[in-house]
Amino acid sequence: MSLRNEFSVAGTASRTAIAAALIAAALPAASWAQDAGTPAEDAATDTAGTIIVTGYRASLQNAINQKRNAEQIVESVSAEDIGKLPDASIAESIARLPGLTSQRVNGRSNSIAIRGFAPDFSTTLLNGREQTSTGDNRAVEYDQYPSEVVSSVNVYKTPMASLVGQGLSGTVDMRTIRPLDAGKRIVSIGARGTYADLGKLNAGSKDKGYRVNGTYVDQFANDTIGIALGASYIDEPYQVQEFNSWGYADTPEGDKVIGGSKSYVTSTKLKRLGLNGTLQWKPTPNLTTTLDGFYSSFKDDQIKRGIELPLYWDPDTVTLSNATVTDGMVTSGTFDGVKGVVRNDVFNRHAKLYSFGWNTKWEGDDGWKAFFDVSYSKTDRSELTVESLAGTGRNTVGALDSIDFVMSGKGAQFSPGLNYGDYDLILLTGPQGWGGNQTAVDGTQILNGQDGYYNNRHIKDELWQYRVEVEHEFESGPLHSFQVGWNYTNRSKTLVPEEYFLGLAANTDGLTSVAVPEEYRLKGETNLKYLGLGPVISYDPLALIRDGIYNRVANPYGDVVVKSYSIRERLMTGYVQGNIDADIGSAHLTGNFGVQAQWTDQNSRGASAVLLGTNDNGSPNVGALVRNVSVDYLDVLPSLNLSLRLPSQTVIRFAAAREIIRPRLDDMRASEKFDYTIAGGIAQVTGESGNPYLRPWRANALDLTFEQYFGGKGVIAAQFFWKDLKTYIYNQQLTVPTDSLSLQDPGNGIALSPTAQYTIPINGNGGKLYGVELATTLPFETIVPALEGFGVTGSVAYTKTKIQPTPDSPSGDLPGYSKWVANGTAYFEKWGFNARGSVRYRSTFMGEVSGFAANRVRRRAKAETIVDAQIGYDFQAGSSLEGLSLYIQGQNLTDAPFVTTNPGDSREIIDYQRYGRRFLAGFTYRF
Repeated sequence: MSLRNEFSVAGTASRTAIAAALIAAALPAASWAQDAGTPAEDAATDTAGTIIVTGYRASLQNAINQKRNAEQIVESVSAEDIGKLPDASIAESIARLPGLTSQRVNGRSNSIAIRGFAPDFSTTLLNGREQTSTGDNRAVEYDQYPSEVVSSVNVYKTPMASLVGQGLSGTVDMRTIRPLDAGKRIVSIGARGTYADLGKLNAGSKDKGYRVNGTYVDQFANDTIGIALGASYIDEPYQVQEFNSWGYADTPEGDKVIGGSKSYVTSTKLKRLGLNGTLQWKPTPNLTTTLDGFYSSFKDDQIKRGIELPLYWDPDTVTLSNATVTDGMVTSGTFDGVKGVVRNDVFNRHAKLYSFGWNTKWEGDDGWKAFFDVSYSKTDRSELTVESLAGTGRNTVGALDSIDFVMSGKGAQFSPGLNYGDYDLILLTGPQGWGGNQTAVDGTQILNGQDGYYNNRHIKDELWQYRVEVEHEFESGPLHSFQVGWNYTNRSKTLVPEEYFLGLAANTDGLTSVAVPEEYRLKGETNLKYLGLGPVISYDPLALIRDGIYNRVANPYGDVVVKSYSIRERLMTGYVQGNIDADIGSAHLTGNFGVQAQWTDQNSRGASAVLLGTNDNGSPNVGALVRNVSVDYLDVLPSLNLSLRLPSQTVIRFAAAREIIRPRLDDMRASEKFDYTIAGGIAQVTGESGNPYLRPWRANALDLTFEQYFGGKGVIAAQFFWKDLKTYIYNQQLTVPTDSLSLQDPGNGIALSPTAQYTIPINGNGGKLYGVELATTLPFETIVPALEGFGVTGSVAYTKTKIQPTPDSPSGDLPGYSKWVANGTAYFEKWGFNARGSVRYRSTFMGEVSGFAANRVRRRAKAETIVDAQIGYDFQAGSSLEGLSLYIQGQNLTDAPFVTTNPGDSREIIDYQRYGRRFLAGFTYRF
């Protein structure tokens, strides 16, 4: 089943806007809006009151009605039917909403960008409550949330005072089903099979998987007790072919040439169990109490096998010959003297998320309302990354390769002379001598160049939230009601790294290389033929560590201890909000106005490490101090939302607000690292750190929206928005006095330099961001009745950004910013048959990828277009199979790659990742 997105739709002043809707619908814009799965949403009646529609068409009509009745600028997506959502995560569904898009990671969407802002600028709620995250920052990674256990999602593009936990670009609120609102028993089960057409790229990997889910909703005791239970389990593979370049070097002639390559085939085994439950009790018509629980266990296990090739940037052994230069770039040639490094790497990300909430609501007969809400969210996550290296010999020992290469729009194509799949030639070793000499824990073994690396990051994120609100409705006057509320949030997040060098236990003399033992060699083949590199040896590096083939040697460098941090935030929010409901002539005015006051108390603890020189064994001599910083501040956030509803079914909306988003948690770390470079008896100091004194991003925002509805079925909308970023967080190198820093005495009579070069995230001046979003939903029957069942829905968004953190700096783009975002869906649904095709496009953007140590790396990503399609059949009422739905779905049908380049020259390919197509077949059965 699929999700349908609700569009904000801008209208013209009359129904002649239908013609414009036809044009907008033809654009490559796909958004989906869906119903919440309640009985009222399972069927819809057309304006004549004679034709009943269900499923996808009903979800579109429900989305239009929900949009029209909203008091904010909101996009919505809801389940077309309980348990009928084939998207892997909720991110793939809401990425089709107007002005929203996603970034793919390993072939699937796991984060959302709203209005040209990266995920860092939005927040995500579950049933109106703030959530911990499985990433290093606040942004929720939607991989954690199965689409089947979420009944609807609202994306608030404008804030209001009573919306607690709001973001700067928007706020995503995921909702689970309320059993008493469902009004009837619902039992739904579903299953699907998945096939990745790239095949089994790694030895021991899979190209087929499955997914099962179930939902149960019921009411008891004369509909005073309701229960909803949902479960989803997924075991699916993802396959990726990757080219990666170290970068591009300058030749003596001034031409660009590839400096090195690190390319893999990556196989992912994704396992996720999602459980949710809701218990409601309504002892009296005025009192309802609700208990929610959500649990997710997530395992993302990857094996990456490939070859790292030091090329032009390895001048000790490598030479370039037979070079062909085209427009200042070496497009082909031969590298001689290459010492390749075969990689068998592991990346395992395991996370468990717990979320609980209890809400009690009172709705009095005298106009008074009140509720109390308490919630708890916790995430425990570990990220294990293991590098295992192999080659022809240790350091200077072993055969060198001669490799021809040809550059293209997909990176480099290689023709090596050696067989990297030969277990007799390619040995476990440290081919390049990376890592230097290290003493083992027992003080006896010397690592003459690391044979691998072990990096395990442990993250704990915990959040308590308490909220109370009182509202009073007035019987007459333009002020419909008035709300007063208070919220308290206490959040803590810690990161503890665990890092080791890996050394072969057999390498007692510092010279030994070892063939992979027979029992660890995997059956099947790992082949990099798409790059011309051929097969590579394949084994499980975790098994080599477990069985003592590798020893682990703790990494003593100072940059390990400073990666750890502990952050605590306490936020107290008070708010007041008035809600408007008044007639202005023949028009009707609704909306709200109010203000939030947010008191913030933040504390950050970390290490301050100083590199003081080297020990006798060559390891760094590191001194460390504990740094503990606390700050507090106040933000006042006014907001206004107005909706003028005209008799012609036109709605004009205006919103103004002060918006904020708190800094990235990892940017707030107190950890800092300094290096001393001794020159002339003076210690020159350089350093980097987080900034526990950071203040939020802050912006003043205006929105103006025109929405035209027609026939109760269609809509066209235009949204205009403008944001003035008053502050912006960016990294800057500062010159600071050394006496203002926590530095240790270098000793030996060496004096500190008076100033230090210090890189730190700071609050800059900001800039402007503005744009327009056009969206439409058009059932063709509103124009030609004979075309009943056919329709289109879509959106296109244009955003312009001008960010200038300091007055003298050049303007730049926001991370995640795309100038153009468009998506569209054409559909047919009648007589039980349904078919739809969708296109999602985003122009070039500054993407964020993860490096080996899980550090953030930003790269320019090329534009991409994603095409999906689905066909299905729902057995009709009266059939012996009534309630059964079958579907077949194809994802990424054009095999669109993810590509990043160096700024300035699109020929300098850094990443070229091919994910392949995915095909799914499944069913849902509801009874």
